[in-house]
Amino acid sequence: MPEKKRVPVRIRETTRGDIPRLMELNRAAYPGLAGENVVWGESHLLSHLRLFPRGQLVAEVKGRIVGAVSSLIVNLGSDALRHHTWAGITDSGYFTSHDPQGDTLYGADVYVHPATRGLGVGHALYEARRALCQRLNLRRILAGGRLWNYEDRAKTMSPQEYAQRVVAGEFRDLVLSFQLREGFQLRGVMPNYLRDPRSHNHASLIEWLNPGYKPHSTGARKVRVACVQYQMRKVGAFADFARQVAYFVDVAADYQADFVLLPELFSVQLLSRLDAVSPQEGMKKLAAYTPRFKRLMSDLARKYGLTIIAGSHPVLVGEKLLNIAHVCLPDGSVVEQPKLHITPNERKWWGISGGQSLGVVETPKAKIGVLICYDVEFPEAVRHLADAGAEILFVPFCTDNRQGYLRVRYCAQARAIENQIYVALAGNVGNLPDVTNMDVQYGQAAVFTPSDFAFARDGIAAEADSNEETVLVCDLDLDSLHQSRSAGTVTPRLDRRPDLFQFVSTFRPPEAALNLEKEGPLGDQPELPRE
Repeated sequence: MPEKKRVPVRIRETTRGDIPRLMELNRAAYPGLAGENVVWGESHLLSHLRLFPRGQLVAEVKGRIVGAVSSLIVNLGSDALRHHTWAGITDSGYFTSHDPQGDTLYGADVYVHPATRGLGVGHALYEARRALCQRLNLRRILAGGRLWNYEDRAKTMSPQEYAQRVVAGEFRDLVLSFQLREGFQLRGVMPNYLRDPRSHNHASLIEWLNPGYKPHSTGARKVRVACVQYQMRKVGAFADFARQVAYFVDVAADYQADFVLLPELFSVQLLSRLDAVSPQEGMKKLAAYTPRFKRLMSDLARKYGLTIIAGSHPVLVGEKLLNIAHVCLPDGSVVEQPKLHITPNERKWWGISGGQSLGVVETPKAKIGVLICYDVEFPEAVRHLADAGAEILFVPFCTDNRQGYLRVRYCAQARAIENQIYVALAGNVGNLPDVTNMDVQYGQAAVFTPSDFAFARDGIAAEADSNEETVLVCDLDLDSLHQSRSAGTVTPRLDRRPDLFQFVSTFRPPEAALNLEKEGPLGDQPELPRE
């Protein structure tokens, strides 16, 4: 068959408007996988654009999209060539595993319309991906390629032998032969990579090393956090409360802090100016302050150019009362994170309900998560945030005795070690004798680290004296954190056993709520048992 003549191909970044055409193209390129419901859906493609727009490229011929690539950045640690599954490394196709601090560009998908194969579209996409890798100064491109023609020879040879004989040029594989021509090297064959009848679920592990890669210097990414150990005292008006909060934010700014953490429900101080009310009535009255509370915190964040984790405050959402942390960014925008797990005391006395959303917050200095008090005692919530890229976890808390405080503290320390993240705590101290169920407080602000040589000997970066009003200021090195994840004495993030235990979260990116009935699930790709 004569070779097709190559045509001019234009490569550009994907836009939201391209998504309907990409869904159609993906099904046309992989009709067999469409039958298995393993194709991109709208929510996946939107998530890719939200998390890593530069890694999503389309190819046009005469103004029509005929091909595309989907990529993310990953950190595979000291064993970059370890076997993995497609679902595991891409977080079931949503790319929430994208790590901007990683050193490997991962090729999650390349697809070209069958009618334009042989015209140079695939080559242009691979060339653009190599150029992206070089622009971002990443160490390598890694990908898993389906052994496209293995089905034809599966009865006579193993997948490993098949791949090696393709490399030797004894016969041709539609995918692997093309990848070898594009300069990739075969590094192994991965079983159970993707549910695919043609390859019997096997994929080649291929690598392209960036010849111009320059290792990054370490120690440059540092942030400073300020944890406010907040004294509860009676106030006469909202203005008194605002002055006290502004004072602490000003102190943090004087110390050039990037983050300020305030305690859980520190706004209950406002109830001290009201006549005695029942606890539930008090919380509803406090919720009425929400617009003023958010405006105060947002204005302070904008004024001082830092991120304020504004403890938590009761908010009426429909008919439910939620305990919500407001993350106020330097540009004045506000991200809300509700408390998920409600203690028996909160449910009984205040009528508070648990929230339904949990996500990482992108700040100018770091990726952060927020879990309010009791939430940190549940490992699943922290694992979800860590897997989504959180580097620092902020835990505003409110405890009335030492036992309650120690539950929060010990669990926070465990979460720092399990997930190799920093965890910062801030709580209330003092008393409000006229406010029912907030009589006394016990608190000790602290910042915890993983337990390894790169950090403090006891895993405590800093801690305040208990029950004294103060501000705890601490510097955190994010480069050391990432280095410990890949090359520490132990590497729990890399050494998890997905063949034995699976973490399944019902939380998805906001886009995942769109048109779920119309798309192939793709997220149903299982972590299949290893051979």
